Amino acid sequence: MKNLFAHFRGDLFGGITAGIVALPLALAFGVSSGLGPSAGLYGAIFISFFAALFGGTNTQISGPTAPMTAVSMVIIAGILAVNDGDVGKALPIILAVFLLAGLMQIGLGIIGLGKYIKYIPYPVVSGFMTAIGVIILVTQILPAVGYYPKEDNDYVSEYIPAAEEEILENILKEEAGEGILVLEDFEETIRRAEMTTEADILKESQTLAAKDASGVVGTIKVLPRALKNIDWLELVLALATIFIIYGFKRITTAVPSTLVALIVVSGVAFGFGLDYRPIEQIPEGLPILQMDIFTQFKLTAITPYIFTALTLALLGAIDSLLTSVVADNMTNTKHKPNKELVGQGIGNSIAAVFGGIPGAGATIRTVVNINSGGKTRLSGMIAGVLLLLILLALGPVASQIPAAVLAGILVTVGIGVMDYKGLKAIPYLPKDIKLGPLKLSSEVIIMLTVLVLSSIWNLVYAVGIGLVIASLMFMKKIGDLTAKRSDVKPLHEQPWADEKGFPEKLKEEVVIKHIKGPLFFGSTSDFQQLALQIPHFASTVVIRMDRMQYMDQSGLYAMEDVLQDLKRNGKTALLVGILDQPRYMMERIDIIPDLIPEEHVFENVDDCIDWVKENVEDVI
Repeated sequence: MKNLFAHFRGDLFGGITAGIVALPLALAFGVSSGLGPSAGLYGAIFISFFAALFGGTNTQISGPTAPMTAVSMVIIAGILAVNDGDVGKALPIILAVFLLAGLMQIGLGIIGLGKYIKYIPYPVVSGFMTAIGVIILVTQILPAVGYYPKEDNDYVSEYIPAAEEEILENILKEEAGEGILVLEDFEETIRRAEMTTEADILKESQTLAAKDASGVVGTIKVLPRALKNIDWLELVLALATIFIIYGFKRITTAVPSTLVALIVVSGVAFGFGLDYRPIEQIPEGLPILQMDIFTQFKLTAITPYIFTALTLALLGAIDSLLTSVVADNMTNTKHKPNKELVGQGIGNSIAAVFGGIPGAGATIRTVVNINSGGKTRLSGMIAGVLLLLILLALGPVASQIPAAVLAGILVTVGIGVMDYKGLKAIPYLPKDIKLGPLKLSSEVIIMLTVLVLSSIWNLVYAVGIGLVIASLMFMKKIGDLTAKRSDVKPLHEQPWADEKGFPEKLKEEVVIKHIKGPLFFGSTSDFQQLALQIPHFASTVVIRMDRMQYMDQSGLYAMEDVLQDLKRNGKTALLVGILDQPRYMMERIDIIPDLIPEEHVFENVDDCIDWVKENVEDVI
């Protein structure tokens, strides 16, 4: 406890400053996620406090971040679509997925996975981060120009036929669940269909319209319509916000420009009584425990999202540990990666239980904390407490913030989160992959694949595909490099120094083959040529394995095939100098002693030469 308050003054200033920086971003990320500004604020409060309290990086400030919000947005949109856009019905499932992701993070920390996160390839991370920027930037165009597809009657009317079909399909599903067969009781279907009101159809049409206009592809699809229906006031508010954020940084960085833009533009809009669109109402009072997560829990409801929750957990782990490295470099300290994952998992779990969106270590907020004097975990806890006080004292005031202001803030976040370092390197990366006449860089292929698939398809699947491609390309590179060093010489190869005592008269009868380097999937094809290199008049083949350090399963079966070929051709195989790992592999499938008896396995070449002299020479 004494150490916790040893740098109280610095931690107080650091925590307050970081909390102030976090406020506009928390509100913006909450709106962007689809759960509203309060969800972003709740996430910032609980994650900041508990990740600092239990985490492994003293100066880290945590809360909703752009990558975590982008993935959360996809999860929320998908669950809402399944539940007909009914937030009340979908919320317990959404929060249960977030809770599961937090628990998974705790599990990752407990099993010690924190130290392995660093092995995720940079091109995957780069493509993902740039895609996050693209998604945020593109999806904020519509609110920035004041266009909301659900409120465009002409656009919504196009979805009425599809809405009617969807409603009928839901009726049939309900009847099937109740054991009612349409062919036996068609009147019941008609009765339920007649109970559907115009309001029900309109609501379903709005849900379908909003779903179709979501994401990068959906935004681009409705962009021409949006540009014809620009709300100029909303656009001016968004542009003013962006202008102040970038412009104020040129004056000073002592005060967060995002906060200045939020206060100035919101103050002008409210003070002059402009007819703008405010954000959703922020509930007053303390955050409420969302017991529906547990009382309405259904395993079947969250089962389809288990992999998505794991992706969210891994993304949060990467995001947090990268920020931890930044904090280490600034403070000359060393974070505890596994403890940090446990802390982040606890923070995300508690945030989910109170209706907050998930988050991770936030680099900008952490840097602000350190520069303002923060040195211990108390600074992160103070930032969380400050946000709670702002919620309690200024909730009604914050509810008057224009939606366009938060859209403008998110546009700058989208621009800032892109990995420009990776994009600039594209022309200079080595072109190591041949596709027909084209030569391409494997790193660029991975990065662009993740970028494109994440932007237009699915963030979760894109990262998985990127990791698979990166792994395959890595295996090929290592395979090619190792195969060059793993050597099975042609028939007339130079003898090793310890073979000089080999009887000259037996060199036609006995062939010695050398294997240098590992025998694995990249070198098996060369090794399998061994049997074809042996002349028909040779009766004995000596295989030197002294320098074969490793054998994988592909190499094991290649060895078995060669030895069986030699045996079929009436040749005796002698193995020399087998190291521990290859011998263990060969004993597992009984190559030794079933195919090669123990008396044909020698520790050194001298013992083998003695055996040859006694057995082969005597036969001759």
